[in-house]
Amino acid sequence: MDKNGRRTNMASEHIENKLKLLPEKPGVYIMKDDEGKVIYVGKSKNLKNRVRSYFKSKQYGRRAKLVENIADYETIITDTDKESFLLEITLIQKYRPYYNVRLKNGNTGYPYIKITNERDPQIQVTSYVKKDGAFYYGPYPNVYAADETMHFLQKMYPLRRCNGRQSRACLYYHMGQCLGACFKDVPESEYNEQIKKIKSFLNGNVADAKRIIKKRMKDASDKMEYERAAELRDQLHYIEATVEKQKIISHDYTQRDVFNYYAHNGWLSIQVFYIRQARLMKRTKRLFPILSTPEEEMTNFIVQFYKQQGQVKPREILVPGTIDTDVITKLTDIPARTPVRGQKRALLKMARENAKYVLDEKFRLLEMNRRKTTGAMEELSKALDLPSLHRIEAFDHSHIDGADLVSAMVTFEDGKPNKKNYRKYKLQTVDHADEAASTREVVRRRYTRLLKEHAEMPNLILMDGGVIQMNAVKDVLENELNLNIPVAGMVKNDKHKTADLLFGDDDQHIYLNPKSQAFYLVQRIQDEVHRFVINFHHDLHSKNSMTSRLDSIKGVGPKTKNKLMRHFGSMKNIEAASVPDLQELGISKTVAQTIVLTFQNSKPKAVMRKM
Repeated sequence: MDKNGRRTNMASEHIENKLKLLPEKPGVYIMKDDEGKVIYVGKSKNLKNRVRSYFKSKQYGRRAKLVENIADYETIITDTDKESFLLEITLIQKYRPYYNVRLKNGNTGYPYIKITNERDPQIQVTSYVKKDGAFYYGPYPNVYAADETMHFLQKMYPLRRCNGRQSRACLYYHMGQCLGACFKDVPESEYNEQIKKIKSFLNGNVADAKRIIKKRMKDASDKMEYERAAELRDQLHYIEATVEKQKIISHDYTQRDVFNYYAHNGWLSIQVFYIRQARLMKRTKRLFPILSTPEEEMTNFIVQFYKQQGQVKPREILVPGTIDTDVITKLTDIPARTPVRGQKRALLKMARENAKYVLDEKFRLLEMNRRKTTGAMEELSKALDLPSLHRIEAFDHSHIDGADLVSAMVTFEDGKPNKKNYRKYKLQTVDHADEAASTREVVRRRYTRLLKEHAEMPNLILMDGGVIQMNAVKDVLENELNLNIPVAGMVKNDKHKTADLLFGDDDQHIYLNPKSQAFYLVQRIQDEVHRFVINFHHDLHSKNSMTSRLDSIKGVGPKTKNKLMRHFGSMKNIEAASVPDLQELGISKTVAQTIVLTFQNSKPKAVMRKM
């Protein structure tokens, strides 16, 4: 971010490039500010569409403020939308991001299925997780699915649905959905048997339940009870959504670290998933060149990983089959193994997929950057039929009605701006708006200096203008300095955007494909030199305007003016100063009164209007 809170051009370009590489897969996106702090966590079925929407659509209110503060983002790919949802909750609870309103406090806003901890337990849907000894399953992304699943469980494996002891059996008991705590003592063993079945169901063992529902659907369809069949079909869908298998939250509370890698083009990408409290709590990623083999590099990484000061050792390490688990166990004193099936195997696969995405993103970003920089220079040199381009210098001028004339120059090397070589020029020989004369002066000053210093000359000079500026440059270079540097003019269309280039002895128009990298490069150079000269002119004009107001006050000479500016720092502070404030600087009372009155009289007065 710059000092005004705006995202810098470099950060914007980095994000713009990354947006083009997003996968069309479910996952979590983690937004960070310029200090690397997590400020927002979100999830999506399609990361590409969701993350792009933040930067490609008009935003308002709190979301607009969020986007302003995003300096970078990262993603974690999951296999299903439910996994992304569960990972989102975990990360929000871990990082407490400023812009996440929901899930930030104890109330998740998402449903859990709860088996209460009491003599006659019951099943409930709740959004609150308490330390009350109850069993909680979830959270679930769909409250309707959770409700329907609870209703199904109440019918399949009934516990208590009434309010407890009363004089007679409740309606649910007669419907087979209550064990009868309303009128009798139900043995704990009977509850325990039902709870065991419910837990098994919520842990994903739903084959028997699905078989029963499918049979009921067929029976209803055979009887042409199509509405009933549709209800059962929806119930089956809700159950699948609720108990869908996932890897983010498990019922195994063993602390473990999951390592996997992806190697390509001499580079190794490593992902580490930290499983704590039965959840995927954190992810570490590393990229580095391979010096031996991927397997050796991976083994060394894991060993060094646990030698780091403060690194907490888990109870178990999961690694891919290409890594020798005996070596890892011996060197780290942590049991290492390679799972061959189930949730842990799926976690390894997810870690590898994320490792691959990170490495692919690196190479694709490098290629995009090359095409925008050195690749664009190559395209431009071919379009102008010039030898390979390394350095381009561009000039522009600015003034207001012929006053405060300035010029500026920017330098691009290998397609990138080199701000150390930017230059500003206050024109010394030109006192009115004259593009040709202004161009001659700055070109003469720039390249006379380079000749004296025996410094490197540019391969191409670009002028923000047409034939007049180009001929002025050529005149100075060829006739005064005896230099042979190619010169081109950046021609603008009616929208003040680069259209094409003027180049050659006959000033022919060189067409650049608007979708080519060469075109984008010329456009960036033109925008940059224009921005640079305008900012310079604005600063100079503001300074001149301030000091000229003091120059017009009788009794204020150069010494008094400098004294005022040094002490008060700005014209705004001088305007607000009182007569005693000014007298403290050694200014006479008469001059101090004159200064105060001058500024008071220059302020706009309110005008009364008849209504």
